[in-house]
Amino acid sequence: MPTYEFRCPTHGPFEALLPIARSRGPAPCVECGAEGVRLLSAPRLNLGDSTARRLLDATARSASDPAVVSAPPGRPAARPRTAPDPRTARLPRP
Repeated sequence: MPTYEFRCPTHGPFEALLPIARSRGPAPCVECGAEGVRLLSAPRLNLGDSTARRLLDATARSASDPAVVSAPPGRPAARPRTAPDPRTARLPRP
């Protein structure tokens, strides 16, 4: 959902996440509930180089959805243990 900027007559500028269909009308102020007028603002298209953006995105993602790892970084992951099957017990080992 896009972020739009509005101005409250009492509290000044504020941002609101709204669907595109509701972006044309006024939005209620987050502090007092008064109708805020939408401001024209430049889109945030260039946030830096792609490496920095990927790092910022990964950092933001890990705050709410941390990656699940099976071993600390730099160490090989342990192979999953399987229950021995009695039918394969007599086969030669590699």
